[in-house]
Amino acid sequence: MPRRFYTLDVFADRALAGNPLAVVLDSEGLDATAMQQIAREFNLSETVFVLPPDDGRHRARIRIFTPGLEMPFAGHPTVGTAVLLALLDHDRKPGDYLFGLEEQIGIVPCAVSLKDGSVYARFDIPALPTERGAPAATNLIAEALGLSEHQIGFENHHPTVFGTGFPYTFVPVRSLEAMGHIRINTSLWTEAFGQEGLGAAYAYTRQTAQAGSSFHARMFSPGDGIPEDPATGSAVAGLTGVIARFDDLADGTRHFRIEQGFEMGRPSLIDLTMTIKGTRLAGASIGGAAVIVSEGSLHV
Repeated sequence: MPRRFYTLDVFADRALAGNPLAVVLDSEGLDATAMQQIAREFNLSETVFVLPPDDGRHRARIRIFTPGLEMPFAGHPTVGTAVLLALLDHDRKPGDYLFGLEEQIGIVPCAVSLKDGSVYARFDIPALPTERGAPAATNLIAEALGLSEHQIGFENHHPTVFGTGFPYTFVPVRSLEAMGHIRINTSLWTEAFGQEGLGAAYAYTRQTAQAGSSFHARMFSPGDGIPEDPATGSAVAGLTGVIARFDDLADGTRHFRIEQGFEMGRPSLIDLTMTIKGTRLAGASIGGAAVIVSEGSLHV
C-alpha cells in the first residue's frame, strides 16, 4: 500500500533552510523495525510516522526516529508535523488551530497559525527538564569538540547535562569565533558525551550572528547518525533548565530566540518562551515556522 509522505524545512520560513523533516502519513501496519529502516532510507535527522490517536480527543499519535534510534520527544518533528497536519486538515485556510499530539513522552499541546502564506507552530514542552548527573571533565569536553579548555565557559555558565526525555551535554562556549572552530573528534565522543549510553552535545554562546537572537548554538550527535543538526527543539527544551539554573530570571514570562545551523548553511530560528514563578521554571513553549518542500508516495 502506498503511504503518503511529505518533507518540510522546519524552524525556517523558506525552503532549503532550517532542519529537514520527513513525515510519513498512513503509517498503520508499520512496526518499529520497519520505521527505523525507513528513517535510515530518508537519512534525515528525524522522520515522523503519523498514526491514529489512542485518545480521540487528540489529532494523532506520532513516533519519531533518527537514523539510529527512536526518540520519545523532539522539537522540530513536533513543529513540522503540527504545521503539516494543520495545512492538510484545513486545506491551507488561514486561521489558528489547536490540537494535541500523542508522543512517547506524553501529550504535546500544539497551536498552529496559518496567515498570509506563512505557517507558524508552537508547542508546550511536555515535561520540565531535569539535570542528569555530572558532565565529563571540561578538558575532555573541549578536546572532543576540537577546542581549548579556556574556550569553554562564560560568565557563570559551565557544562551541564539536562534533558526532557533525551539528555544533552550543554557546553557554554566563550565566543562566536570559537563556535566556528568546533571540529568534533569522534574517537573521544563516547568518553566525553556518552551519558546514559547516548552522546549528544549542545554548544551555545551568547554572541550571535543576527541581531535579536539570544543564543547561537550547534548540536552534534554522531553516534545517532547526526554529525550536526541544523535545529534541535528538544535541546532547546533542555536549555530552559540551563538558563533557569545560571541566569537570574525575575518572575514572569521571558522570550528568547536561538539561532542554529548557520555553520551548515541551514540557518534556523527557534523561539523559546519561559515562565518563571518563585524564581523557578514553571513552564515553557517552543515555536517556529515551517514550509513544505516535497511530497510523494512510499511503497513499502
